[in-house]
Amino acid sequence: MQSSEKLVRMSKLLKRLLRILIKYKKSIFRALIIVFLVLNFFSYIAVYALTHYNFLGHIGLGLSRPTNSRLPTDMGLTYVTRRIPINRTEWLETWLIPAQSSLSQGTLLLFPGNGGSKGKQLLAPTKVFHNLHYDSLLVDFRGVGGSSGNTTTLGVREAEDVALAVNYAEKLNLKHPIVLYGVSMGSAAILRAIAQGKIHPDAIILELPFARLLDAVKSRLKFVKIPTFPTAELLVFWGSIQHRFNGFAHNPVNYAKQVSCPTLVFQGKDDKWTNIPEIKQLTQNIPSDKQLVIFPTAGHELLVTIDSKLWQQSVDNFLKGL
Repeated sequence: MQSSEKLVRMSKLLKRLLRILIKYKKSIFRALIIVFLVLNFFSYIAVYALTHYNFLGHIGLGLSRPTNSRLPTDMGLTYVTRRIPINRTEWLETWLIPAQSSLSQGTLLLFPGNGGSKGKQLLAPTKVFHNLHYDSLLVDFRGVGGSSGNTTTLGVREAEDVALAVNYAEKLNLKHPIVLYGVSMGSAAILRAIAQGKIHPDAIILELPFARLLDAVKSRLKFVKIPTFPTAELLVFWGSIQHRFNGFAHNPVNYAKQVSCPTLVFQGKDDKWTNIPEIKQLTQNIPSDKQLVIFPTAGHELLVTIDSKLWQQSVDNFLKGL
């Protein structure tokens, strides 16, 4: 009896809801359209603000442009500033830092993460490579540091910058092995450049890569307690429209399948942006020799500054095996 009474009540409630929907269907439809338009408007503005940089002293919609607040000389390193021309109006700025001894063991090409620059993120790891007798070429992606431009594409266009830097290193006849090192977005750019068949490095070191762009966006929304659906999808969609790429297909976990050189992967156990299962899947997808090193007390931060001993030992062993 009780179950039948519940069914009757539910039936009546559904009928009432149906009558309300029929009565106010036009108003409900208008409200849904308005919500849809508002969500898209703010998503478009948010994407623009998050992927555009403002130059120093310029007021506008966008993030502050990352600068090179530190120089190699601040760490006792000599360097030469070089520009890699992209076209007549665009370029990449680099710092070429020779090895500690005249007998170079090879060359490291270093690429920063999103919102970073060579002077902000790459000097600490460069110091280690320098002491291991490797030449280093530190690269600013377009939009940051001393390079031209004012936008970021989260590793998509940056993959072209990686290819340009590798080709430039070959033209300079820099010593092999040529090893690529990337932080976060820099790692994604390296993997994309390899997957597109543009470069063939001798080895790569990936620090804090993300697995899928959509998941990376979702993790950041969760952190600031914003509903991920449909916000993440809208952000990736409008980012794709603004910068003319398919953000839903920007997945380093898939690019990894095209890697054919020895690979070292660094990850912080407490990284709030990319979890351990995602990193393990990315690493497993690499068909060549690979090694995953997890830093037990680190999050999404420059790992050489968290556990320099583990970082240096892992890099030293990896490079000796090339």
